[in-house]
Amino acid sequence: MIVMVTGGARSGKSSFAERWCMKQAKSAIYIATAQAFDTEMEQRIALHKEQREGTDFHWTTLEEPIRLAELLTSHPILLGGNVTGEAPLVLVDCLTLWLSNVLLTAGDGPEAGVTVMEQMEQLEAAIKAYPGTIVMVTNEVGDGIVPEYPLGRLYRDLAGVLNQRLACISQQVFLVTVGIPIELKSKEYLL
Repeated sequence: MIVMVTGGARSGKSSFAERWCMKQAKSAIYIATAQAFDTEMEQRIALHKEQREGTDFHWTTLEEPIRLAELLTSHPILLGGNVTGEAPLVLVDCLTLWLSNVLLTAGDGPEAGVTVMEQMEQLEAAIKAYPGTIVMVTNEVGDGIVPEYPLGRLYRDLAGVLNQRLACISQQVFLVTVGIPIELKSKEYLL
């Protein structure tokens, strides 16, 4: 099953996604895509880890800022290398940080968008092929102002494409706003 959780910055989407996972299983793999380039980001990452560790739920954290598709298709623990032999529940937080990481490594020329689209296709294929349940957290960036700079506009456009593609393959999609989850797509209503 593929589940997508979207919303604005600081909307409560990560907390909702974690609670959703805790209702589904006794443990999960948490794939973190954030990179700590400054003290403030280090503190945010530490707070997220601390909050997860403060529960009875067992989280195993894997950090992968760029090679997310490769991780999903090759990491032993994700391929049933656990006690049960089944693919574990996975929470990816967050896809828009992953997109930013990929975009910034793709260069600033006209080929950057093409490179990122190729990475998106690989990620989409990896998510579709994952044998267990995967929950993806992503930001909804299209509700804000038009970015002033070309890189910002490219990022916004690519985030919109990424979110649409992954929402299309998801069985459930939630929008979280002001801490309230709204189900946009339900597995019961698939066409």
